[in-house]
Amino acid sequence: MTNHSELGENRITKVVILGGGTAGWMTATALAKSFGRSIDIALLESEEIGTIGVGEATIPTLHWFNQLVGLDEAEFVRATKASFKLGIEFVDWTRPGHCYFHPFGYYGITLPGVAFFPRWQKAHRDGLARPLPDYSMTTRLALDGRFTIPVDDTKSILSTLGYAYHFDAGLYARHLRTLAEADGVVRHEGKLATVEQDPLSGFVTALTTERGETLAGDLFIDCSGFRALLIEDVCHAGFDDWSHWLPCDRAVAVPCESLATITPFTRSTARPAGWQWRIPLQHRIGNGYVYGSEFISDDEAGQYLLDNLDGPALAEPRFLRFKAGQRRKYWDRNVVAIGLSSGFLEPLESTSIHLIQSGIAKLLSLFPDRGCYSGLATQFNTLFAQDMDNIRDFLILHYHATEGRDDPLWKHCREMTVPDSLASRIATFRKSGRLLIGSDDLFKEASWLAVLTGQGVEPQDYHPLADTLDPQRNAAQLEQIEQVITRSLPTLPKHEQIIAAILADKRGASVGSMASGA
Repeated sequence: MTNHSELGENRITKVVILGGGTAGWMTATALAKSFGRSIDIALLESEEIGTIGVGEATIPTLHWFNQLVGLDEAEFVRATKASFKLGIEFVDWTRPGHCYFHPFGYYGITLPGVAFFPRWQKAHRDGLARPLPDYSMTTRLALDGRFTIPVDDTKSILSTLGYAYHFDAGLYARHLRTLAEADGVVRHEGKLATVEQDPLSGFVTALTTERGETLAGDLFIDCSGFRALLIEDVCHAGFDDWSHWLPCDRAVAVPCESLATITPFTRSTARPAGWQWRIPLQHRIGNGYVYGSEFISDDEAGQYLLDNLDGPALAEPRFLRFKAGQRRKYWDRNVVAIGLSSGFLEPLESTSIHLIQSGIAKLLSLFPDRGCYSGLATQFNTLFAQDMDNIRDFLILHYHATEGRDDPLWKHCREMTVPDSLASRIATFRKSGRLLIGSDDLFKEASWLAVLTGQGVEPQDYHPLADTLDPQRNAAQLEQIEQVITRSLPTLPKHEQIIAAILADKRGASVGSMASGA
């Protein structure tokens, strides 16, 4: 029988994080908040090594992380120059001249017996329903430039809302660093020179910097970005290349002045060799062109982006190179990859920061002792791979389900063979109107409905339970939902009013009270 002293001797007491930026400081803050001072946490980063820092849009899962580390929402908005995000507008994706919206919320409301979407399908076939987006409070709110936060009362249409943020990733990392250092995390300035390993187990035992400083530890977190200095260079985890499905391998980013209102949504516009993002913050707009280098040169892509900005550029264009794919192992021995070191999926659906916190959540759940039992690593790798596969399929859907574009990139994506998992989802939805969604999938029904229907994948059938509904009564219920949304919109504040109230308030009032006018 294992006694308490043996357990104590085998507990991890020192964690070393290689790399700062969003991934490093999110990891450091989460570990410090969770374990307190029972674990010593060291973070090694160099001011000379820049961070990617263009992922300024998020999805609603960020609320979990901010609550975990105790972030006050209003303080967070002020510190990171944040705005609110109700979803993503996709322009010219389905075909040129077409636009649809992916909302962070639900369509309709929950009604007894039959789910909303088959109710809408039945009424729509009978000519008794408006377009699906008319029943999304989140979509209507976003496109009207308004914002409020969800309420818990399921009888209120506001309970169907969901939201995330746009923010300055560099300021977010700085804000988290302040919290982490206050909780005992020690930052070390320097570049990695050598890695020491146990000759028998292959476990990493220490990092040595170019200055000669040695950071010993029991568990090492690789947040070194695309360089993957531990998980790849030391552990040789391997890499699965997904560029045949996601052919964009470059991005050029540039901020510009904001000359219009701060929209509460991200905009993604399809371009000849990729797509352009527009992310509105309080003080500027973040812009980027994600493209395939096989289809356009860097100079052409940079000029194309500069020619399609809302206002004057505030900096020189910055170019990034990447490859879509994942590590074959995210956790190997006593090294765990978090962030870009674990793999990369382009920012089309703003999932980069989600994948950081997904890795953190799984690490906290499966946190090992010094022996790093392999079963925990296997479970981590299995669960994280499922996350990556599901997000990959969702991104591929955007590229694959298009029409009306003859550009080489779009022709390739439209005609390519997609993963079997995605092909099955599309075929099942097209044939039956049903969605194959697992309980752990990141993107739920509303997200798949938005993109599938938005990009022209129309179901041929609906759930048979919808045939049990009285057509006129069903249509009347749908009309009532739409009218409630329409009446509610003008009563809610404009997005910029909410931000102005947060910036002006120094009393610690909650965002919820400001959004409701309380």
